[in-house]
Amino acid sequence: MRVICIQQRGRDPYFNLAVEEYLLKNFTEDIFMLWQSESSIVVGKHQNALAEINHRYVQENQIKVARRLSGGGTVFHDPGNLNFTFIRNVERLDQVNFKVFTEPVVAVLKQLGLDAYSTGRNDLLLDGKKISGNAEHVFKKRVLHHGTLLFNSELSRLKKALKVDLSRFEDKAVQSNRSEVTNIANYLKEPMPIEEFSAFMFDGIRAEYPEQEVYHLSDDDMQAIQKLRDEKYLTWEWIYGYSPKYKYSNQVEMDGSRLSFSLQVVKGIINSIDFLGKISNEQAVLLTNSLLGTRHDYEELEGKLKKIEAGLAPISVDRLLKVLV
Repeated sequence: MRVICIQQRGRDPYFNLAVEEYLLKNFTEDIFMLWQSESSIVVGKHQNALAEINHRYVQENQIKVARRLSGGGTVFHDPGNLNFTFIRNVERLDQVNFKVFTEPVVAVLKQLGLDAYSTGRNDLLLDGKKISGNAEHVFKKRVLHHGTLLFNSELSRLKKALKVDLSRFEDKAVQSNRSEVTNIANYLKEPMPIEEFSAFMFDGIRAEYPEQEVYHLSDDDMQAIQKLRDEKYLTWEWIYGYSPKYKYSNQVEMDGSRLSFSLQVVKGIINSIDFLGKISNEQAVLLTNSLLGTRHDYEELEGKLKKIEAGLAPISVDRLLKVLV
């Protein structure tokens, strides 16, 4: 069967994720695609986005947060990372096999003298360290398999962006398995820019297919993908609101005393608040009335708290914000 091969050049993570869904649901051919995104965290479909990211670090460093179509754990994208996507028609569910899709990737890496291998989990390793995380999604009789390839990513940013205190969250969401990671570039015999690595991977995997065609997205494709990007992948409702319901607990110290609180959050919206500690009934009512029905989101909470700041004294709005998200 003919395989369509695509090198997606754009770096917008929301657009790239929309490309995958569009190709999965609107094409009938098998597809192979390589793509890169600017700095972004991509959470799995069934994860609690807020529990997977270091929100303050992500905000300060302008790292985008996105949610993908497939399940599994959170991954980090940046210009030093290369992503691959395979879309294939299948007749039976037992054909949905991670190893089938990672084998051609491993084979091309071996051509570069890299002893990469797959694990029992959904990872590819090099020297015992993770270089690739993989996930899949099935739509009717088509399977989408995609993965990362850490080539020369900024690993310090990756670790900081994904560092979060999970003890604050109580939920049934899929949690990421943190692994030691490394960059492929560290193991190459000769230095290679990521552009050359990408071209090598593209040509090497294309060569696996007897019948293949390089495809460029048409204007109609681009227009439909842009619509999907804007109406789904870029929305707060998909990125954060799709998270499973959760309980968020934390505490703030003030004047030698401690105020503990817990938020019940459903579809990203705060629907109940409990307090324990030094807070007046008036302040508790003020906070509750202000925050109920509000997105569990830094900017939204900041706007609400600033409006009632005078009634919260001596509780500092800035200190509250640091522990509310």
